[in-house]
Amino acid sequence: MLNSSKRKRLLGLVLVFFVCMVTISTPFQCYASFPSELRLFSGQGKQLQLAMPVSAQVTVRDPEIVKVNGVSDRSVRLNLKDPISLEPSRSGQTEMKLKLFGTIPLKTLKVNVVPELKVYPGGQTIGVKIKSAGILVVGHHLVTVAPDQKLSPGEEAKIQLGDLIMKINGKSSNDVSKVADIVNEAGQSKKPLELTIARGSDTVNIKLQPAYDIVDKAYRLGLYIRDSAAGVGTLTFYAPDQKVYGALGHVITDMDTQTPIVVGDGQIFHSSVTSISKSQHGEPGEKRAIIIKDSKVLGSIEKNTSFGIFGKMTEQPGNGSFKEPIPVAFSEEVKEGPAQIFTVVDGQKVEKFDIQVMHVSKQDFPATKGMVIKITDPRLLEKTGGIVQGMSGSPIIQNGKIIGAVTHVFVNDPTSGYGCFIEWMLQDSGIVLPRRGQEELKAG
Repeated sequence: MLNSSKRKRLLGLVLVFFVCMVTISTPFQCYASFPSELRLFSGQGKQLQLAMPVSAQVTVRDPEIVKVNGVSDRSVRLNLKDPISLEPSRSGQTEMKLKLFGTIPLKTLKVNVVPELKVYPGGQTIGVKIKSAGILVVGHHLVTVAPDQKLSPGEEAKIQLGDLIMKINGKSSNDVSKVADIVNEAGQSKKPLELTIARGSDTVNIKLQPAYDIVDKAYRLGLYIRDSAAGVGTLTFYAPDQKVYGALGHVITDMDTQTPIVVGDGQIFHSSVTSISKSQHGEPGEKRAIIIKDSKVLGSIEKNTSFGIFGKMTEQPGNGSFKEPIPVAFSEEVKEGPAQIFTVVDGQKVEKFDIQVMHVSKQDFPATKGMVIKITDPRLLEKTGGIVQGMSGSPIIQNGKIIGAVTHVFVNDPTSGYGCFIEWMLQDSGIVLPRRGQEELKAG
C-alpha cells in the first residue's frame, strides 16, 4: 500500500515536471503568443514564429490579399521551425489555417489588411489657443445687493461649476466680452435671462435673474466665466495625405473646473522654448515657451479628446527631423525595449533622445495609459530631469515606426511616465476607423 502511494506521488511529480518543462519551452511559448487575429498595413510585412520542428500546410482563403513566404498560392507547405512570412498585397479580410502534416488542425488566424498609412512625426513645440463652444462657468461669486446682504444669483439658480452656457435668450454665445451688456439690459428690464446649458451629455434650461451690485453699480450673474484657454504642448504627427495633425496626447481641461474644454474653434502656432524648469522628485518641471511673433497659423483645432487635440493642417510644419513620412504601428506591435522620443528643449530645434519602453498594456479599446516609458538619455536627464510639462505629445519611435506619444509624468519619479498608443490618436483624428467597425482607413 505504501509503495503504491509512493509511486502515485512520484508519477504526479513527473507529470508536474513535464508540464512545467512544456510550458517554458520555446515552441509552447510561441504557440501561446501566436495571435488569433492579425492586423496589417498593406506594404508592411510581418513574420510569425512557432518554432516547431514539424511540417505544416498553410491555407489562405484569399491569397490575393496576403502571400505566405512570398507565394500567392492558396495552399503552401512549410516547416514550422522557420518563421512564417506574411506579405499583404491589398486591403481586405481573409483567413489563414494551419494544419500539422497537412491534416491536424493547429491554428486559424483572421487577417485584416488595411491601406498603408505613413505620417511625419512631430516633436515641435506649439502654442495652443482654443476657444470653447460656449461660455464655461468656472466659479460662483457674491453680489452685494444691500449693505448687509450678499448672494450669488447663479448659485441660487442651481448653475454648477463646469456648466457650459451654449445659448442666452435663444442666441448662441461663446464670447465673454458680450455678456456684460446682455446682463445689464436684462437687469434694467427686470426680465430673467433664459440660459441653455450643456451639462455633461445633458441639456438644461435655466432662468437667471441678474442682481444689481451696489458696489460695482452694475448688474451681475454671480458667476465667474471663461471662453478660452492657451498654453504650449508638442506636435505628435502630421498626416500629409489627409492634411490632419494630432498633438498633446491628452485632453485640455479648464484649469479651475478640470472639465474638458468643448471646442468652438482654435489654432496652433509655432512656439519657441525659452527655458526649462527641471523636474525633481515630487515636483514636475515645465517648458517655458513663447509663441513666435507674427507666426502664421499652423493648423485649426477641431477636436479636444482624451488623446489630444486634432484638426486640419495644410502642410508639414518646419523644423521637423524627418524628410519623409514613416509607417505607424498598431498597438500590438509595440514591444518592451529601446525607443526614442523627439522633442524640443531649446529654441525650435527638434532633437532625438533615448528612452526605454518598460511596460506595454494590452488594449482592445482606447485607454490613455498604453505604455510606461523611462528616459535613459543622459543629455535629456541633465537638461530636464526627465519628463516635464509641455513635453506631452512628443512622438515615440520604435524600430522605424511611430508607436505613440508621451502623455504624463510620474510625480515621484520624473524620469518615467505614461505614453498612449498612436493608434488611438489616429482613431480620434478621424484617419483610422474604430476596431469594432471594418478596420479600414478613411480616404484622405
